[in-house]
Amino acid sequence: MNDIPISVLFSILGVLIVMSAFFSSSETGMMTLNRYRLRHLVKKKQRSAILVDKLLSRPDRLIGMILVGNNFVNILASSIATVIAMRLWGDSGIAIATGLLTLIILVFAEVTPKTLAAIKPESVAFPASYILTPMMTAMYPLVWLLNVICNGLLRMVGVTAEQAGSDHLSREELRTVVSEAGAMLPKRHKGMLLSILDLEEVSVDDIMIPKHEVVGIDLDEDLGDIVNFLRSAQHTRLPVYKSDLNAPVGVLHLRKISRLLMEDELNKAKIMQQAAEPYFIPEGTPLSTQLMNFQKVKRRMGFVVDEYGDVQGIVTLEDILEEIVGEFTTDFASSSSQDIHPQDDGSFIIDGLATIRDINKALKWHLPTKGPKTLNGLITEQLEHIPEHNLCVKIGNYRIETLQIKDNLVKTARVTSDKGKAARRKSANKAAT
Repeated sequence: MNDIPISVLFSILGVLIVMSAFFSSSETGMMTLNRYRLRHLVKKKQRSAILVDKLLSRPDRLIGMILVGNNFVNILASSIATVIAMRLWGDSGIAIATGLLTLIILVFAEVTPKTLAAIKPESVAFPASYILTPMMTAMYPLVWLLNVICNGLLRMVGVTAEQAGSDHLSREELRTVVSEAGAMLPKRHKGMLLSILDLEEVSVDDIMIPKHEVVGIDLDEDLGDIVNFLRSAQHTRLPVYKSDLNAPVGVLHLRKISRLLMEDELNKAKIMQQAAEPYFIPEGTPLSTQLMNFQKVKRRMGFVVDEYGDVQGIVTLEDILEEIVGEFTTDFASSSSQDIHPQDDGSFIIDGLATIRDINKALKWHLPTKGPKTLNGLITEQLEHIPEHNLCVKIGNYRIETLQIKDNLVKTARVTSDKGKAARRKSANKAAT
């Protein structure tokens, strides 16, 4: 090596540093690629993506090859730098070469290329795949031997290469991906996707129309009253029952009897004849399951029953779809907010039988939904008894004052949010200044 001109040695050293930067950036770029975007590009038959995916199918071999190349280049660069330094400064050049080369490699062959690869992994990994693929073939025997030794050592501590982490996302991880999609995903679409992920955690009990609020056709009533009710009905499908909802006959679609109503040929027998058989849903059924069940049985309404077979309420396909896309109406008064009455002082007078989910959705609150389904149930659970006189209770950031107690139920309550009070106080201070 003493016969090689020093200018040539400098050129070789520069090439080795560039090669070291290539191996360092390739390693970081390959490991930081978005695997889901990579799979998307593979499906689109992009050649560089296919090569990268093949290399990443065995990350132990890829890392082994890159490290073999990188270490070989760095050691060779160190040797050449030592020769150059000794020619220029004699024996003291060894220390100088060590310090300078360490700084040069850190800046130009490690930190800078790895940072670039971490920021733009595709720009680095995809072009690098065209070089790494033939290198993998050429260096396969050496890489294979290295992997055999390393995998053997890993097995000694109970780890195998086949235990590489899965790319499958859990539901919570997927929620995080959707939430952090930013401007790439419209806000409304993001909300719908998150709502779909939440269907598994919400049951039919949470969204059903309670038994006492169900509007239907009671066959024990006078036929004239039934006809008048049908002429003014606001719903397309109506449950049909005898005396009580616990004795359902079926579900009637008004379209099937509209002609009979116009020709005054309607009677109870024809109502029963036109009604579809009742479809029952066990309480506690997740919405995701029930959505598929509705599709499977081609139904749009079902009776929710408890373990004793008693009807607790009804659920419709529209109720489940509203959990995904939101309310089909934007009119505050026409939605479930009929039970919620805003007051001038910022509080809300709420019906005790209003569901917690409806209150939270209407007011953007976070009352606890684990447990009781109604405001009355939430109050009595907190108190651990049915109040005999009006009182005040605090649950989280919400102050609840009972206003009317009747028939062992909290009929109405005044609810105030501490956050709402703080926001109003801040606004008032701003106005004052």
